[in-house]
Amino acid sequence: MYRARDRVENEEWLARMDRAADSLELGTEARSVAVDLFLSHVPDAERSKPAVAAASIYAGSLIVGEERSQSRVATTMEVSRLAVQTRWKELLRDAGFQPPEW
Repeated sequence: MYRARDRVENEEWLARMDRAADSLELGTEARSVAVDLFLSHVPDAERSKPAVAAASIYAGSLIVGEERSQSRVATTMEVSRLAVQTRWKELLRDAGFQPPEW
């Protein structure tokens, strides 16, 4: 869970995620899940936020069945694919899902 204050403090990142979701043509449910994942895992370091935001979008799209490639999400969020790859499984586990082994 996250505090309401987290949403206010990360408004810039949420707007950036929303623009990326527009570009990726994600639905409302995928966006909502991605925001929840991000706000539940906001890192303290500002430099880590782009990677967590991208991984949240990727994981959120998987959870609701609107899969997008790691590369496409990474490019849209202007991070490396590796940044997404190293974080998305942890986000899924923390959300109560069993990540695939592929």
